[in-house]
Amino acid sequence: MLLTFLGFAMVITFMTLIMTKRLSALIALIIIPVLFGLMGGFASQIGPMMLTGITKLAPTGVMLMFAILYFALMIDSGLFDPPVRLILRMVKGDPLKISVGTAILALIVSMDGDGATTYMICVAAMLPLYSRIGMSPRIMAGLIILAGGIMNMTPWGGPTARAASALHVDPSDVFVPMIPAMAVGCLSLLAISWFYGLRERARLGVLQLADGPEDHSEVTVSQYPEARRPKLIWVNGLLTLGLMGALVAGLLPLPVLFMIAFSIAMIINYPCLKMQKERIAAHAGNVLAVVGLIFAAGIFTGILSGTGMVDAMSKSLLAVIPTELGPYLAVVTAIVSMPFTFFMSNDAFYYGILPVLTEAASHYGITPVEMARASIVGQPVHLLSPLVPSTYLLVGLAKIEFGDLQRFALKLAVLVCLCILGAALLTGVFPLFGHSA
Repeated sequence: MLLTFLGFAMVITFMTLIMTKRLSALIALIIIPVLFGLMGGFASQIGPMMLTGITKLAPTGVMLMFAILYFALMIDSGLFDPPVRLILRMVKGDPLKISVGTAILALIVSMDGDGATTYMICVAAMLPLYSRIGMSPRIMAGLIILAGGIMNMTPWGGPTARAASALHVDPSDVFVPMIPAMAVGCLSLLAISWFYGLRERARLGVLQLADGPEDHSEVTVSQYPEARRPKLIWVNGLLTLGLMGALVAGLLPLPVLFMIAFSIAMIINYPCLKMQKERIAAHAGNVLAVVGLIFAAGIFTGILSGTGMVDAMSKSLLAVIPTELGPYLAVVTAIVSMPFTFFMSNDAFYYGILPVLTEAASHYGITPVEMARASIVGQPVHLLSPLVPSTYLLVGLAKIEFGDLQRFALKLAVLVCLCILGAALLTGVFPLFGHSA
């Protein structure tokens, strides 16, 4: 009971402090778990717990560091200038087109399953438009993260693979039947983008921007004119496509892929050692801020897991599910996947809670593969969790506060999840009601 109380109290305290802006996420991720760990009597074990959490997130930190540097080089070199100019010609000054365009772009880019690359590409392409028109960057960040949550349900996104491995089923058997439900989720996202686009159009009007080719030819997302390499756009484009292809194919671990791609990009675009140092120095601040948050999140998850708080929280949550809900466990799993994956890591949910729920569901004729499909429904909500490192990258790039993004997007994420749940039930990928075996 003490661990359960401490676990929930720690998470609630943390959420309250960052959403009320009493503490920054970086400081709260470090201080709050240490304090609650001491309160729980784990003073002698806190150090190893923190190191364990940091070690587990080290590959993510390395991947994000080199991913940020790689896409920063691509932005500096002008790779994303042509698509931004194309978007400008298409959307002009219409907030509705900009909003819908953001959702479509994010859905396409996030197909690679990696949130960090999605955020960097989409923000680089869309933030100049939002700033130029005067639209709220919260809308942009919200639409991007919702798109990422939907596409995170792909096997290479992570949760599907975790669910499949935890329940010993084929990932393709989990994913392929969920495609129609994911398509409904995409349509719901487009409807949301349409709604907010109309609202911004009513607020701002349709601005008449200069649309001559000579004007668009000068538009750039690069902040360093001396670093632009317009003659290497095709080379950089092919390199980036190759990187995305290797990422999706899983040829090498993500950290290794980005380290190699960054090295190649640096040699091709900036062979001079002095320019290489300048490019790294130009983006060192952004890298430090994001990687610092990642390792701070490692401390949070390390203490939460190492003290046993996660296990205690899981058991207490499972205990409140009445036996009468047994036949509905597939739907219950889909619904609770939203708060469960918000307050704890995907690993804790898929490897700790899901097998227990699946075992109970088997007594009602609900198969493991059906439970696996139900368990990934809550992913749009999961990405808004403060335990997801890449989300800090998004708010940093969009120049908004984490709490502001949560207040704006959390209700919309729940709506998207419910649309996916409804579509999944209609298509029969998991049952509304199971029968005793």
